[in-house]
Amino acid sequence: MARDLLGTFLCRRLDDGSVLSGAIVETEAYTEDDPACHAFRGRTSRCEVMFGPGGFTYVYFIYGMYHCFNVVTEAENTAGAVLVRAVAADGANGPGKLCRAWNIDRSLNGTNLMDSSSPIWIAKGAPLPEQCIEITPRIGLSVAVENQWRFTVKGHPSVSGPRVVKAVPRKKRKRSDVSEPVVRKPRKVKEK
Repeated sequence: MARDLLGTFLCRRLDDGSVLSGAIVETEAYTEDDPACHAFRGRTSRCEVMFGPGGFTYVYFIYGMYHCFNVVTEAENTAGAVLVRAVAADGANGPGKLCRAWNIDRSLNGTNLMDSSSPIWIAKGAPLPEQCIEITPRIGLSVAVENQWRFTVKGHPSVSGPRVVKAVPRKKRKRSDVSEPVVRKPRKVKEK
């Protein structure tokens, strides 16, 4: 489904009635058996919508500052979603930027994306030929880095980055590897 969303149109009706629209150009897939998925450890209030039917929004808040927009993709009681990382529109070249620019937040969590009267929905686009699609590892993960589940429109300027980086979990250091802490002398402050 992550690949199939490329080229479809994300549409967002704002409070003033205006509609933003742009082709989806970058996605990442997450499944229930994937340790990088929020539903990996089971149902929680945060990810409950992922266990519902496909075609609804899953919006979450991360790092205390960004929202991320996902499309629930699996059958009811099987969690799975696709993170929309970028849309072909100004300021929408990254998941946090997209949500900030299009005013997507948790109030839209659980919205039906198949209903064009919703404040956010997906409209059909033209299918993209395989030669236009690039498949890479997902970005910014330290688990399940081997999964090639990031899909982009090859060379599109709105793709959130050319980064094809495999995150590697940090090694735990042995106590013997840790050097003694550096003791610094306090600096003198000039009095006025």
